[in-house]
Amino acid sequence: MDLDGKVALVTGASRGVGAATAVALAEAGCDVAVAARATRASPQKLPGTLDETLERIERCGRRGLAVATNLAREDEVERMVQRTAEHFGRLDVLVNNAAITFVGDLDIPLKRHDLIMEVNLRAPLLAMRHVVPHMLAAGGGGIVNVSSAASLSPLPGLMSYGISKAGLERASVDVGNQMQDRGIAVNCFRIDIPCASEGFVANTPEAERVGWEPCEVPAEGIRWVLEQPLEFSGHLLSMFELRRDRGIMASRLEQPYAGRPPTRIVTGLVARGETMFRDA
Repeated sequence: MDLDGKVALVTGASRGVGAATAVALAEAGCDVAVAARATRASPQKLPGTLDETLERIERCGRRGLAVATNLAREDEVERMVQRTAEHFGRLDVLVNNAAITFVGDLDIPLKRHDLIMEVNLRAPLLAMRHVVPHMLAAGGGGIVNVSSAASLSPLPGLMSYGISKAGLERASVDVGNQMQDRGIAVNCFRIDIPCASEGFVANTPEAERVGWEPCEVPAEGIRWVLEQPLEFSGHLLSMFELRRDRGIMASRLEQPYAGRPPTRIVTGLVARGETMFRDA
C-alpha cells in the first residue's frame, strides 16, 4: 500500500513504539491521528504526551490530530475512530499499539486482569470493528496489531498481559481472514527483540539492557508491513524473523540482540527469571 496521502490512527502514541510509529508513518506521507491518555494538560507517570508526538508529526510536514482516549471505555474507542475519520475525511490505517500491564499471576486482582483485557484486547477489537466501514469507503486499508514475545513465553508476573497478547494474535488472524475479500489487510507484528520503550523498561527494572533497540526500529517494521500489498494479510509476523529474512530493521546498536525468541508457545516448566527470549 502506498502510504502517501493516507490517514493513519495509532493508539498508545504518547511515547515509545506508538510515538515512533506515528512519526514513521508521517515520514511516509500519512496524516496521523494519535490516541492515548497522556497529554500536557493531563500527564501520566511515564514520560511522553500526545502533544509532543503531534509536534513531531507536524515537523514532518504532515497534519496531525491528538485524540485523548481512555481505551478501557467503549464509547471513547468509538469516538476516537469517528473523530479521526471526520477530521481528515477518511481513515486508511489503524495501528493498535496501546497496551498496559500489572504485575501478578494467578493471584492478580481480577479488577486489574479485567482492565488489561479491556485495553489490550477488547479495545483493539472495538477499534477494528469501527474502522472497517471507513476503510471500505476509502477503497481498502491496513491494520496492524502490535503483540509481544509475552504471547509465547510464560513470563513470571505477566500472565494476564501474555493472555491478552495471545488473544490479540488470534484475533488478527481471524479478522484478516474475514477481510481478505474486502481489501483490508490485517496483520500482527510481534515485538520479540527487546526494545527500550518507556513502558517495557518500567515493567522490567532488573533486566539487562544490552541489545535493547530504540523504538524507531520496530516502528520501521510496522511501516514495512503496512506498505505491503493488501493481499499480504492474516500473518503473525515476528520482528526477529522479519529482520533475518527480509533484511529490514537493521540494528542501531554496537551490540545487537543475539538470542532467538520462541516460535511457538513455550510449554513445560520454566524456571523463574529465565530469559523470555529463548528457543521453543
